[in-house]
Amino acid sequence: MKKYLRATNIIDWNHPAVLEQAMKLKGNCSDPVKIAKACFEWVRDNIKHSGDCKAEVTTVKASEVLEHGTGWCFAKSHLLAALLRANGIPAGLCYQRLCRDDGKGFTLHGLNAVFLPEFGWHRIDSRGQRPGCDAQFCPPREKLAFPVTEEGEMDFWEIWPDPAPVVIECLEKHTGWEAVAANLPDIAYIKE
Repeated sequence: MKKYLRATNIIDWNHPAVLEQAMKLKGNCSDPVKIAKACFEWVRDNIKHSGDCKAEVTTVKASEVLEHGTGWCFAKSHLLAALLRANGIPAGLCYQRLCRDDGKGFTLHGLNAVFLPEFGWHRIDSRGQRPGCDAQFCPPREKLAFPVTEEGEMDFWEIWPDPAPVVIECLEKHTGWEAVAANLPDIAYIKE
């Protein structure tokens, strides 16, 4: 479980601004479910999805997402993992393979899994709301942003302690929403 609590270069929960935000969200609460919900809803509702807002900055690290207030689904999941880990709640990264919005192939979609003592591992998706996209925090029921419904789409059930290398490569190589959107990562199977 330690690997789902550690600070890393990408999930940099030990960054002062990330740690401060995590403590604000926790407040005086000690219930991991309530803390996890507060972190989830804050990232979902306050950090803009880079594709939706057409952000010219591309964020990767949790601290960058917090600083700029924007991130792709992957980057938002890095921030959510950091906020949860800063509060002592184990969190990992998960992926789905989904049809692209433009209908031209597939892309990975990033989300999180959080370990809640009364429910075990539970997947949550802080991508952000938009028409046809209603992610909620309602354990033990899962309510992700996107259901897997089309041929070729799939859920990857692995819970990663660190982001998939193909995701980091995409976010570090491309700057601005158009460049990232044109090069979103896709693989038919992820192996840690």
